[in-house]
Amino acid sequence: MNDWQDVKNVVVVGLGITGLSVVKYLDRYHPNIAVKVIDTRENPPGLSELPAGIACHQGGWCNEWLAAADLVVINPGIALATPEIQQVIQTGTPVVGDIELFAWHVDQPVIAITGSNGKSTVTDLTGKMAAATGLRVAVGGNIGIPALDLIDESVELYVLELSSFQLETTSHLKLKAAAFLNLSEDHMDRYRDIEGYRQAKLRIFNHAQAAIVNCDDPLTFPDTFSGAVVTFSISQAADFSVQYIDECEYLVADGRPVIACDQLKLVGRHNLANVLTVLALLQHAGIGYEKGLDTLKSYTGLTHRCQVVADNRGIQWVNDSKATNVASTLAALSGLTLKGTLYLLVGGVGKGADFSPLAPVLNSLNVRLCCFGRDGQQFMRLHPAAKQYETMADVITDIAPQLSEGDIVMLSPSCASFDQFQNFMARGDAFAALAHQYA
Repeated sequence: MNDWQDVKNVVVVGLGITGLSVVKYLDRYHPNIAVKVIDTRENPPGLSELPAGIACHQGGWCNEWLAAADLVVINPGIALATPEIQQVIQTGTPVVGDIELFAWHVDQPVIAITGSNGKSTVTDLTGKMAAATGLRVAVGGNIGIPALDLIDESVELYVLELSSFQLETTSHLKLKAAAFLNLSEDHMDRYRDIEGYRQAKLRIFNHAQAAIVNCDDPLTFPDTFSGAVVTFSISQAADFSVQYIDECEYLVADGRPVIACDQLKLVGRHNLANVLTVLALLQHAGIGYEKGLDTLKSYTGLTHRCQVVADNRGIQWVNDSKATNVASTLAALSGLTLKGTLYLLVGGVGKGADFSPLAPVLNSLNVRLCCFGRDGQQFMRLHPAAKQYETMADVITDIAPQLSEGDIVMLSPSCASFDQFQNFMARGDAFAALAHQYA
């Protein structure tokens, strides 16, 4: 459904950044539609920024408003399985998210990226390399700016990071190229099993011309797909791969060397896979990435993602706060060169995850495991040199006097942050501040 003429009443469920972007979009482009907001929080973020005349029901549900709606737009943080939303679906009223509204509106080319890990880096780098070719590019979605806030007639290419939550309510997004980077256990408090999580992510390919998939993770392949399936791999033959040429390791596209791996500033093998994905996305969106290679060479990655925030007395402090699941922490550890002791900070809100896959990797490292936050206790059994703390600040206060040259202090928590912080960015900023205090 993308015919607005029958829509007279819209209910936006969930405010915050995304909900506010939906309200502002409707106010700008569909001013004759009546809009109401429901948020079960008593004082939802964004409330003071609502346009004049928009009613907001706070602190619970308003079934009367839902029953009268022609269209319900829900925040990605609200599961479709929520009983009140299921009741709406059963009456036949469409329930969509902000990305579906974006899909109805936009005619310009769109690239999109999903996956359990690495999607923010791929999205950011894709946008920067595309912009380096001279295109007017807008980047956002699940990273940075909400998709509806990006809409501008002058934009020549949109690059979106999409979460499984966003994809659940998206049905008509047409994409020049879409990438599914990898799949690992995450959000098991939302999905029945990992297959349910996978199926949500596979929706990214529903209307894509090219599907960029990971040879090293067959679960990223679509079950059925009529367009071009394009593969990448850092360990085997693929359309975009890593190969040795004259004893030098290169990123290779369709058999052609693109750039030597040692020319990249990004750290870790997982980032080679990320760059291969970017090259594949750009090529299959019809964008000549050659003009963006200087941008690629100078790219150092995202804040909060394997970011060295302090390096003093030979001690490195690494902010990997965006590692909110086990696979992301494993990726950070796989790219690590360690001369001394690794002080690894883990913990927060575990989201029902199994942390045991960390144990064999930790046992191969000279590591002190520093566990904090609500679910920190769950990490204690993973390594004999594990110690529990209440907060991240408690960890740093304890270990700072013990640090010596060659040591690395890394925040890569494998958990969400909202037990003690507003978001992973706030957690990373707090770590960086502590690093500068003690470095």
